[in-house]
Amino acid sequence: MALNIIDFDTAKTAKGLRMTLVKGIANPWGEAAKGIFQIKGIKWQTVYHDPFSKEMAKWFGSKSAPAVAFNEETPVSDWKDILDLGERLNPDVSLLPDDETSRDLVLEYSRLLCGKHGLAWYSRLEQVHKGLSGADGGYPKPMAEYLAAKYGYNPDDASAYEAKVVDILSIFTQRLKEQKKAGSRFYVGNSLTAADIYSATVMGYFNPLPAEQCKMMDLIRTVLENQSEAVMAALDPILIEHRDFIYSEYLELPVQL
Repeated sequence: MALNIIDFDTAKTAKGLRMTLVKGIANPWGEAAKGIFQIKGIKWQTVYHDPFSKEMAKWFGSKSAPAVAFNEETPVSDWKDILDLGERLNPDVSLLPDDETSRDLVLEYSRLLCGKHGLAWYSRLEQVHKGLSGADGGYPKPMAEYLAAKYGYNPDDASAYEAKVVDILSIFTQRLKEQKKAGSRFYVGNSLTAADIYSATVMGYFNPLPAEQCKMMDLIRTVLENQSEAVMAALDPILIEHRDFIYSEYLELPVQL
């Protein structure tokens, strides 16, 4: 399904759901938000994010994408707020278990995947560090400098970024292997939850979908494909198998950017 793209001026007065997305980049937060709304059958209009527009940042309440506005409600940009909005707009297709223990586990896994100081967060900081230090696999310096300020990069902490990524990858590897032994292909229970969606989109940060399935900017693909030996060793095949399963069964391919 092609994205329904509108400009910012149109978005300000439009009704329904409007969402900012980064053009040409499979941003895991944006792809997860798209997946949540798509699975729930909720239509939205796309506004391409302009990082230099102060007016857009003020109106959407965020300098980042995705940010989501629904009717006249205050826009939201935090992953949990976007998930909550999706749950409210279509509670019949829920991505959170009814059982409190299972629900808490889904939310904890989701936070560990895409929340502050989570897997995607530390991966981005590691790529920023590479870019600023001139190492292979980093963002170009202007982009690295922009992201460094945005994500709180601290050179004194840089040595820990890779280790954090490896540790978190091992947590999800262990969980999927335990679930596989129990006869499930999902992180929690025996059906799709938000954690599965976040994992699928975040794993694209470490092993991008093939170009025919996700035609992202070449520059970004080069960065994502250039992972350290330690990260590649921690990227167990079961993580990519899970990603491919979720995309093939639940998310849209090819990815529209």
